[in-house]
Amino acid sequence: MGIQVVRFRDSYGIRWGTVAGDEIQVIPGSYPTLADLLASRGRATWSGDETVKRTDVNWLSPVTAPARIVCQGANYSSHRAEAGFEPQRPDFNLIFMKADSSLTGAENDIVRPEGVRLLDYEVEVGLVIKSPLTERTVVTEENFLDYVAGIVIANDVSARDVQLLEGQWLKGKSFRTFCPTGPYLYLFDEGEASVIHNLELKLSVNGELRQSAHTSQLLFKPEETLTELSGVMDLAPGDLILTGTPGGVALNLKPDELSILSNSTVAYSEKEGVLLSSQSKRTQYLSAGDEVVCEVKTPDGRVDLGVQRNRVV
Repeated sequence: MGIQVVRFRDSYGIRWGTVAGDEIQVIPGSYPTLADLLASRGRATWSGDETVKRTDVNWLSPVTAPARIVCQGANYSSHRAEAGFEPQRPDFNLIFMKADSSLTGAENDIVRPEGVRLLDYEVEVGLVIKSPLTERTVVTEENFLDYVAGIVIANDVSARDVQLLEGQWLKGKSFRTFCPTGPYLYLFDEGEASVIHNLELKLSVNGELRQSAHTSQLLFKPEETLTELSGVMDLAPGDLILTGTPGGVALNLKPDELSILSNSTVAYSEKEGVLLSSQSKRTQYLSAGDEVVCEVKTPDGRVDLGVQRNRVV
């Protein structure tokens, strides 16, 4: 059985711990980053005598900067269909990045930037890298845990008007607070590689269930994505790979609308008219005061990544 690791702030500062029922067992020592924690000698050195109540701490993102945040886009058929794509698995894996300054805690506010009109949510499972990948490596279920330390909940918050009108996915997804992560980093135990294919994702807004899916529905599986990425770029311990979001987001486009928005020869003003006309009646977009709740766990609850509760301001 793996363990739930948390990063938190209390009266003593920023610390790490492991979840033990209603308490947190504090990990002795100082680890400025997640990479530092993963490089420590391991769980045998993490046990200590000090505990704190979960209600007495503020959750921080267990993924820390500096970190690469590499994302998969449109990786569930249901999300592809609602975004205007063909629902079947495409010919290539859609990869983009988020800035690590978008990381925020599981109970922190999501700040809607001035001028953003179409603020959207995307619950995802995040993979935390364990070992360096500096050359093309074939990652399989058999060696998956050699390269992946654990998993977290992430919300790939997106400014759709920036993403689609400007064609800038990095910018539209990288505003500060646009990547709530945690509360728990579940560190795998030996023999748990198959867990990644047996997770349920749920996201609700103001108590209304919006997204619900299972990681068995991923079009590009984590193993093949890591294999592909290893042939393109270096990955280091503590980096975060977001595996994609299922259907149920606020965005909903028809194929002809997506075609116009994706066409670099179409004027910004024309794209703006198409997007706002298409989305103006969509009440699912986030507004100030909304509460977004994300959960990820196995169907039997044995592996549980906790609950995110973020308010939009």
